[in-house]
Amino acid sequence: MGGTKLMNEKELAESFSASVAEIKNEISKVIVGQEHAVDAVLTSIFCNGHALLVGVPGLAKTLLVKTLAQSLDLDFSRIQFTPDLMPGDITGNEILDEDRKFHFVKGPLFANIVLADEINRTPPKTQAALLEAMQERNVTVAGQHHALPKPFFVLATQNPIEQEGTYPLPEAQLDRFMFNIALEYPGYEEEMLILKGTTGAEEAAASKILGAGSILEYQQLVRQVPVTDAVFEYAVSLVRKTRPGTPQADAVVNEYVSYGAGPRAGQFLILGAKCHALMHGKFSPDREDVQAVAKNVLRHRLVRNYKAEAEGISNDDVVKRLL
Repeated sequence: MGGTKLMNEKELAESFSASVAEIKNEISKVIVGQEHAVDAVLTSIFCNGHALLVGVPGLAKTLLVKTLAQSLDLDFSRIQFTPDLMPGDITGNEILDEDRKFHFVKGPLFANIVLADEINRTPPKTQAALLEAMQERNVTVAGQHHALPKPFFVLATQNPIEQEGTYPLPEAQLDRFMFNIALEYPGYEEEMLILKGTTGAEEAAASKILGAGSILEYQQLVRQVPVTDAVFEYAVSLVRKTRPGTPQADAVVNEYVSYGAGPRAGQFLILGAKCHALMHGKFSPDREDVQAVAKNVLRHRLVRNYKAEAEGISNDDVVKRLL
């Protein structure tokens, strides 16, 4: 009996890596390059986590999320965050109908994939409503709880320039995001392909590969991946190195960091490593899988000090030194 179960899990793991390859192939029909971002977003989805995409305008952040929703055959909703957006505008409201009875009208949060565009442009009250939904997987309106659909992911975008008139997310709220994914400018060849592919008559589209049921099954599979004590120890020691003033703190952390990562970082390092291993045809993660997700997990969990800012030392520089 145990052998049959093992076989089923092995087959499921093989179908998972094949499905991921197929999804990436479909996305590449629409999105040129950005393989790192595509990998990271898929990892966060199969780990049932949320992701923050940071990049200058025009790097196809919105198109990436929309294409992903298409290929995964999920309901997609885009919310453009603005300074006048209220919590009820995203969660929904109680409406008085003709029979003088209140009924709940769902807001745009009721989708499988929610793109929260420019999350730092909306006031803290609305940010808090979104972050509560991310954490609890439900919304509360007029004292009533309303469950969000499964699966449910928030992929939020932030523009690193034009910070005037924005409301930066506090560190405690940033911690809710599994990954902080940095999008880079495309290379010369990639930019040539982008121009050729987006200025012609035909518009590329991604085919549907998976459904909600398969995604929930794969999320369960990721949780079941076995991890050795050596990998757990590596993840814990990596997180503990980020905390200045502690016995395990790295010298670069003591010099440039005010506050380090909490235990949630370790949880996401392990989950991310499990998924990364499965995506690459392995049945158990090793140190390299932890390292592969470390930047995305740690870059938004370190608070730099004045010395780091004065010397132009970024969070990525610190994480690179730790690895």
